[in-house]
Amino acid sequence: MDFSYTIFILLIPITTFLLLGFFYNRIKPAVSGWIGVTALTIVAGLSYYTAIKYFFYTPKLEGKYQTLYGIKMNWMNFTDKLHIDMGILLDPISIMMLVVVSTISLMVHIYSRGYMDGDRGYTKFFAFLSLFTFAMMGLVVATNLFQIYIFWELVGVSSFLLIGYYYEKPSAVAAAKKAFIVTRFADLGFLIGILLMGYYGGSYDFGILNNPEGAAIMNWASSSFMGLSVITWALLLMFMGGAGKSAMFPLHIWLPDAMEGPTPVSALIHAATMVVAGVYLVARMFPMFYFVEDGYALHVVAWVGAISSLIAAIIALTQYDIKRVLAFSTMSQIGYMMLALGVSKFDGHEGLGYMASMWHLFTHAMFKALLFLGAGSIIHAIHSNFMQDMGGLRKYMPITHITFLIGALSISGFPLTAGFFSKDEILAAAFEHNKPIYFITLFVAGLTAFYMFRLYFSIFWGKKKEYEHTPHESPWSMKFPLMFLAFMSVAAGYISFSEMVTADRAIFHIHFDFVGAAIAVSVGLSGIALAWFFYKKPTDYPEKISTAFGRFYTWTFHKFYIDELYLFITRTIIFKYISGSFAWFDQNVVDGSMRGIGNKTVSFSKLIKGLQSGKLQDYAVAFAGGAFILVLIVLYVL
Repeated sequence: MDFSYTIFILLIPITTFLLLGFFYNRIKPAVSGWIGVTALTIVAGLSYYTAIKYFFYTPKLEGKYQTLYGIKMNWMNFTDKLHIDMGILLDPISIMMLVVVSTISLMVHIYSRGYMDGDRGYTKFFAFLSLFTFAMMGLVVATNLFQIYIFWELVGVSSFLLIGYYYEKPSAVAAAKKAFIVTRFADLGFLIGILLMGYYGGSYDFGILNNPEGAAIMNWASSSFMGLSVITWALLLMFMGGAGKSAMFPLHIWLPDAMEGPTPVSALIHAATMVVAGVYLVARMFPMFYFVEDGYALHVVAWVGAISSLIAAIIALTQYDIKRVLAFSTMSQIGYMMLALGVSKFDGHEGLGYMASMWHLFTHAMFKALLFLGAGSIIHAIHSNFMQDMGGLRKYMPITHITFLIGALSISGFPLTAGFFSKDEILAAAFEHNKPIYFITLFVAGLTAFYMFRLYFSIFWGKKKEYEHTPHESPWSMKFPLMFLAFMSVAAGYISFSEMVTADRAIFHIHFDFVGAAIAVSVGLSGIALAWFFYKKPTDYPEKISTAFGRFYTWTFHKFYIDELYLFITRTIIFKYISGSFAWFDQNVVDGSMRGIGNKTVSFSKLIKGLQSGKLQDYAVAFAGGAFILVLIVLYVL
């Protein structure tokens, strides 16, 4: 089948960016909003059409989904075998991501028409949104490691622009720089991993690298370094890039601060698309992670995901900024996806973790974007991010209340919601293959339910507030995305994911485990009940509990002082002692020697400049004197 039309999925958003970017002073804000929405509607339509055509009308090869290309052309040759192509790769996970990115981006575009109304940079904001969409689309359809790296970095640039959109606000500028620097540091590892993979794996192409019977996987033991194969080191370095982009511990510090951008940015970048790029990278390279060195790198992925999930959930318990609670929730849920990949096998039902991770990526995109946009609707109404300034909003904002509740139920794994189905499969995969990680995941599920309903009850119930300006429901441009995403936060759980997205691309049927589901639901309901007891009505129990935990609560509230640790390492150790000594050497030795040479040259030139004074009499005296000296030398020396 012909999929060459998929090039327009990339061309439309980049054209929109160029149009709005170059002519943002000439295009009226209302027009620019409609241009952005129209362009993304077409992109979403093409993405849905591609998904239907691929999954339902494209024949399978030996019962497995094929790898197809919309376009593919040679871009750069290194050797006869090592080259870089540019193109559009279509397979189950890339098509799934096209649907995710286009859907969330379209909802954010529609929502932004109301949320950003009156902003002086309205047109520029929509240009940045289109650039980000183009970069993310290019990332998910990349055919090789270098192409994905190019778009990976472009995602970083566009996120920098969006996080620092309020460039007159110092905290937003600082957050943008922090996100950019941390992810660049991680991406250095990613680039080194790519270079190692190309040299020792013999290719950058995903099709060649991921072939279980190909040379890259079959010959992984040919070269080793410090007890591990070089290919394993390459995978770990590439995962370093993924961990940075997906805000995994200890490279997570940029994510909470990135909430300084407009709330639609939080929904687009830090809830549904950019932060899952690391998960997508591991899923894209999953055969290599699984087969090379008995899955050593995959075990690292599992434990990093589990630890990140736990740490983020604990920190979320103590935060009061509603966007930061959701940011740490995102980190925790991304950890779920990572650990699910880490405990997965490859063949058939053994690959349950892989399928569950991709399913949770899909469902999480819907309910987390819903929660962020709901938070934006709340902030839009009361002009504050903090729970202390909220309470009783269900009476003023009924649609936001109901949709936010649906999102909170879904992320908590409430029965029959989308989050219930995808999270249940992650728990089942962890239980089958790694019991310690299963218990961590189960505990995190309870924490998630508690902190999400702490957030819900504090905003919509709790203490009745006397607001200076009576809160009101958001306009329809903001309510429609909330309603659509609320629907998807339930409906996405009824998609037969195991018949579309699997590790070996073969269909398998999942079996519902009533006992495991009952345990997970019980833990989630316990968390909800505890939050109801503490926060539905004003009580002094939260304060008593926080006091009882003492120093641990303080450490948790300050995010375990990880940011302060990084500042100490960078400012005190690196800048003051390490960089300080280099700076002294540079200023006093390198610059000093250059200045010394220059100064001596100037001094010497002052001494001899009289030799070329331009005066005839000086030259005559010099000539006569020289002649006299030569005569004396001839007479008395020679």
